[in-house]
Amino acid sequence: MLEVKEVKKSFGKNVVVEGVSFSVKKGESFGLLGPNGAGKSTTIAMICGLLPYEAGEILINGLSVRREPRKVKKKIGIVPQEIALYPTMSAVDNLLFWARMYGLTRVQAKKRAEVVLEIVGLRDRAKHKIETFSGGMKRRINIGAALMHEPELLIMDEPTVGIDPQSRNHILETVKKLNADGMTVIYTSHYMEEVEYLCDRIGIVDEGKIIALGRKGELCDLLTDGIVIILHVDSIEGNWFKELEHIANVDKVVANSEKNTLEIVVNNHPNIVSDIISCAVKANVKVLAFERKEPNLESLFLQLTGRSLRD
Repeated sequence: MLEVKEVKKSFGKNVVVEGVSFSVKKGESFGLLGPNGAGKSTTIAMICGLLPYEAGEILINGLSVRREPRKVKKKIGIVPQEIALYPTMSAVDNLLFWARMYGLTRVQAKKRAEVVLEIVGLRDRAKHKIETFSGGMKRRINIGAALMHEPELLIMDEPTVGIDPQSRNHILETVKKLNADGMTVIYTSHYMEEVEYLCDRIGIVDEGKIIALGRKGELCDLLTDGIVIILHVDSIEGNWFKELEHIANVDKVVANSEKNTLEIVVNNHPNIVSDIISCAVKANVKVLAFERKEPNLESLFLQLTGRSLRD
């Protein structure tokens, strides 16, 4: 369905996407996971034909995004980060507008709008103006607009940012069902749990590059014996924690000054926890608690980059 081949994009001297390559099979749900500013949205914008790419190639169903943009855009539905709706129009009128933009007849648009309103769970609010909707409801209609022309590929860019948990869960379940019904999905997020829940395969993005690619289990296997110890202390002032990096079997240490916690990537050694606590005690720091996290995508990102996914 999608092939991205060595794609590059710069803004002036700033390279924001550098040599990105991945493919997505028909019917697959593929996740792009990475922190804000990693290059996910720029990559999505190039796939959608909204930004030109300087090098490489992007193919959707064998069609070049660069050479055949109009044909490509008929095959994709785009759910952008920002709300792409007219606030003074009703939900159904917004859907009808986007349907006509995609070339549906008036009769086709009305029939499809009824189906889409049912999909996003807002049939009872069809005639209400968008400006009266909550943030989560607006995002659900935003998804509906992308579904009006029954796209082969649905591309979603951080669709749950800034919404309440109930709306977030509704969106995730909607995406899950659409994919189960055969729609190919590309889903970008900096929320690890969303990507883990929705996606068959995952590309981890950082600083414009894909640093890991595969199924969740395959990616977690890259940690080998690595685990993450979270140390809760009374203070991380003075950079005393830098000494932790000199302990054998400690790979990386990331400090969170707001929470007074340290995330420590370690090899699973029997004495590692006592060594870490001893280091804190020598620095006259009180250890309040510690917890051990089993390997997951967030700990993999921490090991690969030395930073948290949500930095």
